[in-house]
Amino acid sequence: MASIFAPFSTARFLGSILVTDPQTIQSVSLDEKDVGMHPDNSHVDLQVVPEQPKLQRKLKSRHLQMIAMGGAVGTGLFIGSGGALAKAGPLGCLIAYMFVGTLVYSVMVSLGEMATYIPVPGAFTAYANRFVDPSLSCAMGWIYWFSWAITFGLELSAAGIIIQYWNQDLNIAIFIAVFWVIFTSLNLLPVSFYGEIEFWFAGIKIITIVGFMIFAICIDVGAGKQGYLGFHNWDHPGPFAPYLLDSGGATAKFVGFWAVLIQAAFSYQGTELVGIAAGETDNPRKTVPAAIRKTFYRIIFLFCLTIFFIGLLVPYDNPDLLNTASDASASPFVIAANLAGIKVLPGLINAVLLTAVLSAANSNVYSGSRIIVGLCAEGLAPQILAKTSKGGVPYNAVAFTSAFGLLGFLNLSAGGTNAFNWLLNISGVAGLISWACINLCHISFMRALSVRNLSRSILPYIAPLQPWLAYYGLFFNVLIILTQGFTAFIPWDTTGFFVAYVSLILFVVSFLGHKVVFRTKMIRPEEADLDTGRREVDEIIYEERVPRNAWEKLRSWM
Repeated sequence: MASIFAPFSTARFLGSILVTDPQTIQSVSLDEKDVGMHPDNSHVDLQVVPEQPKLQRKLKSRHLQMIAMGGAVGTGLFIGSGGALAKAGPLGCLIAYMFVGTLVYSVMVSLGEMATYIPVPGAFTAYANRFVDPSLSCAMGWIYWFSWAITFGLELSAAGIIIQYWNQDLNIAIFIAVFWVIFTSLNLLPVSFYGEIEFWFAGIKIITIVGFMIFAICIDVGAGKQGYLGFHNWDHPGPFAPYLLDSGGATAKFVGFWAVLIQAAFSYQGTELVGIAAGETDNPRKTVPAAIRKTFYRIIFLFCLTIFFIGLLVPYDNPDLLNTASDASASPFVIAANLAGIKVLPGLINAVLLTAVLSAANSNVYSGSRIIVGLCAEGLAPQILAKTSKGGVPYNAVAFTSAFGLLGFLNLSAGGTNAFNWLLNISGVAGLISWACINLCHISFMRALSVRNLSRSILPYIAPLQPWLAYYGLFFNVLIILTQGFTAFIPWDTTGFFVAYVSLILFVVSFLGHKVVFRTKMIRPEEADLDTGRREVDEIIYEERVPRNAWEKLRSWM
């Protein structure tokens, strides 16, 4: 097993270098910036780095921005926001989404500094391996990969359910099979095809959200059958909703706020895809910072304004908000339209939900396969999975990831649904774990720069308020991870406890198991690898086209 994964190999030299497996090394330099020097300079630990996969940089700036936006804007906003409103009320829900937005910002800018300086496949799995601990990289990388792989099966099932909205007689199994073939095939094409498809899928979702905002303004000022609404629903039934507890006091309202805080974190997940795609992005030193800056503000704009307008149009005590369906009937967009007396919108929203689910399915396969490639690059996965085609597609990683989508067929039977749901629970907090790890990696990255006397001014992208913003994000991300299953304690529910925490338990077990088996150690700042993957990008000369007129400047900004 150790020969396949080779998670952390070192060769020690004194006067001459001993390399255990020269086939896995691209180049070796004795510059003390490239290797870890011990304080007494008596010997050096040299980390053996497997050959980097040959992915191709074909994603443009517009692709990267839409990938990040499309990854975050999905069913969590179109459907899940209704349940959030019911739990916390309009103002509590809005504050929760805004607060989690600040955590997203801390994660994105932390990732941005690392991903622009070292734009490698797998991004944060690579950074955890290089800056913190190989065991952390292994545990986080594999559980994060599993979350994308198993969610692929969920999205395929959801696509069938959404289509059944128009015709209940259709068999979901047909759509699971058809969409599985389509998205597996699409991800076997060069990455530029994935980028283009995501660009248009994300565009549809964004146009829908902007259209809803315009619709909401019209209804709120009196265009619907309810007449002028204004902030009526913030007064009746109120700005905050009590949740779980019998009392309607401040404690019950805080419980509702905290429940939505956790739900908002799940809704925002996917923004970190910009880091995964950095390894295949053209001119990452320019493209990734632009994507991070613009994408974050646009996502916050879309999410927070959507939550704000939903709270204006729909009272939090509307019983339809508690609908557990997966189609348009559970969407607060549709509930708002029905309250306003507009009957055309449900079919349209259902079509948009279908594009959101299909976009997510496409991203599931792409993201999962690139995480595998990143794990291979760090020696944490079988190297056969990193093999690429002439077009730069890791076809084995794509096939391995998409195969888990076939588990969606389990949803066709009652017993199978229970089994599938338990598998899905394993991926529950994988996104939050990756956020916390990104913040931790950035803190370690800053220490590695400091110990080498390297100023942050050398970074292609310099984030504000660092490293304090990374500490802020790390603290609250860990707090949310630890408390996300608090509803299992009110009252105590054993099944609910394991549903909420099975993901965290497996992460800890994976981390400790890998550490015991491979006897890995924490990476000291002076040992951190800051060069592999950076030098290759430094040597590439990118051709930049400067906008020549106002139209081209506007297009470039957009």
